[in-house]
Amino acid sequence: MKQLVLFFVGLLSFTCCFAQSGQVSPSLPETPKQPVTDNYFGKEVTDNYRWLEDMTKPETVSWFKSQGDYSNAVLDQIPGRNQLIETFVEYDKLLAVRYGEIIKRGNLYFYRKTLPAEKVGKIYVREGKSGSERLIFDPEAFEKGKTYSVSAFTPSPDGKKIVIGLQEGGGEYSTLRTLDVATKTFGPGQIPAVFGGYVVWLPNGSGFVYTPDNSSDPNDPKAAIDTKARLHKLGDSGKTDREIFSRAKYPDLKIKPEQIPDVFFSEDHTQLYGRLGSVDWRNDVWVAAPADLNKPIIPWKRLLTPMDSIQSFVKIGNRLYLNSLKSAPNGQIIVTDASNPNLSTATILLAESKLNITQILATKDYLFVNLSDGINQTIQYYDPKNNGWSTIPMPIKGTMRLESYEASKSNEVNIFGTSWNNPGTFYDFDPQTKKLEVNPFHVPMNYPGVADLVVEEIEIPSHDGVMIPLSLVYRKDLKKDGSAVCLMHGYGAYGISATPSFSRQYLALMNKGVLIAMTHPRGGAEKGLAWHKAGFKTTKPNTWKDFIASGDYLVKNGYTSKEKLIGMGTSAGGILIGRAITERPDLFAAAINNVGISNPLRFELTPNGPGNLPELGTVKDSTESMALYEMDSFHHVKDGEKYPAVINVAGINDPRVIAWQPGKFAAALQNSSSSGKPVLMQVNYDNGHFTEDKTVAFRNFANMYAFCLWQAGHPDFQPLSSK
Repeated sequence: MKQLVLFFVGLLSFTCCFAQSGQVSPSLPETPKQPVTDNYFGKEVTDNYRWLEDMTKPETVSWFKSQGDYSNAVLDQIPGRNQLIETFVEYDKLLAVRYGEIIKRGNLYFYRKTLPAEKVGKIYVREGKSGSERLIFDPEAFEKGKTYSVSAFTPSPDGKKIVIGLQEGGGEYSTLRTLDVATKTFGPGQIPAVFGGYVVWLPNGSGFVYTPDNSSDPNDPKAAIDTKARLHKLGDSGKTDREIFSRAKYPDLKIKPEQIPDVFFSEDHTQLYGRLGSVDWRNDVWVAAPADLNKPIIPWKRLLTPMDSIQSFVKIGNRLYLNSLKSAPNGQIIVTDASNPNLSTATILLAESKLNITQILATKDYLFVNLSDGINQTIQYYDPKNNGWSTIPMPIKGTMRLESYEASKSNEVNIFGTSWNNPGTFYDFDPQTKKLEVNPFHVPMNYPGVADLVVEEIEIPSHDGVMIPLSLVYRKDLKKDGSAVCLMHGYGAYGISATPSFSRQYLALMNKGVLIAMTHPRGGAEKGLAWHKAGFKTTKPNTWKDFIASGDYLVKNGYTSKEKLIGMGTSAGGILIGRAITERPDLFAAAINNVGISNPLRFELTPNGPGNLPELGTVKDSTESMALYEMDSFHHVKDGEKYPAVINVAGINDPRVIAWQPGKFAAALQNSSSSGKPVLMQVNYDNGHFTEDKTVAFRNFANMYAFCLWQAGHPDFQPLSSK
């Protein structure tokens, strides 16, 4: 179909603005309506843009290309956008080196290291924490003319080999390659279509287990259906790797097609687990002996069912420690015999409290538990030998990311502490000596304006009177007279909490006087399991209503105004921002729908859709289908409504939220809004859901922020003729 272009009347003010400044006025591509009507248990729903779902049709390919070109033309003309990119680069240079994913094998430390001048990280190894380092793999030098990054790397138990997940061209899928650490050469065989690129090595280092998707096509709806966990032996090509855990091989286990089979070992390598992955937090696990991997049929035995309500578990010695949310929505630690587990007779080791258990971690001899009051976290650890609990005296309040260096052999843990206004510090902690010290990999960070930041942690009433946490970060000279631009971010899904973390990109905005508001709507887990369930399936409206209430509070109390308020949601947060602006379009000056789920009624049909049924629901159920319709922002766009300016963002390589999800929402807004404010469909061809490539990421976020700051009236982003 031939693509027509025309001047969109709703963008007249925008067009004239640039015309007066002597710049070229871009034209918005036309999006024709081709209505299709579906019936959901008696409710008829018309979809005008179903044709955009076929990402292989020339018409659709052309539409996304035209929309991307139009968006780029608009964004390229916004004053301040390039300066914002330069600020991101400048702040990035202030961190002399960035270390990540530090993994210990004996006395060898493997890690990712990124210098300011590098787009992506390289993989290094050093002997001892302070030993001289050696470069193992540089993805930028791997193959001339192509761009690669490392999605994950996993050293073998003896540290002699390392499995590297290679992503090409900003794609989400990885190809597994096995590298010899001494010679820095790859062995035979390549394993494609592994999402995430993670593997689990056999204890003897003879191979590893992994779970590939069925294809690496981000548009393939069957890519993650009936996947199979496989065993790879070193030296093999990978084409005949044995199936070890799947629905096809073990029909008696009643595995669902959308569940992802995952095989791994206990921390001490004495038990083998088969876990069925999905967004459901309740563990669904079988157990076997490691030696059973050599049998044609593994005698899997049931360990945990979803009805057991176990969020996580670890093994130390002959004891199994589990975080149980059964009758304890904030979590409690129970313990049972690992050889003959019986949850009905398990002992309560750490009773439920007002604090949420967010993480449990095992080292060789100790159990660590991360607890949160909804914002700040505390780490406790348990010594089974003396049955005693202790607390790590952290010198910082905020988020504490806890990792074990080598759980099977060491008790030392790595802790990264950070907060909204603290760039963070890496610490090492040894429970045997109780010594907490700054990690040798820590690099001091000193960014401009951090000392002038103020943090407010408050609670505000939502639509139904429930008190909602709200985190505010801004410069101390901010005037609460409604004149400040505010970027308000929200997520509220999968029981994921918005915990304090430092953002250099947000700092760049705050140093321009922007207020950052981090919302904590229901659907997250700031107040435990009950908080998650209160923004989930049929209760999902609470998520965007909590977000709206947060915006109303900020306006009412002079932090910002409706003409200055920017709303933002990412991924599942697309439901939040999409429904917020369709329910309260008057509240926002602009909105960012970043790789967002915008058409939940059709999400089930996408590559990542079936695995999300436990969180969002299914159209095959009469109650859940109506809940999906209610959370569907695409179907709540009304003709003639005055919507705020909106930038929708899609990654063309994104299998998690396929590009047509935000694409259809953009089309509906462009053809329906009467406000005269621009609606963009930004299309990124060099990334997926996210990307490690700093150049791409800086451009992407600068585009989003500059667009909204322009629309919110920030003086640094206005065309010359309008200043």
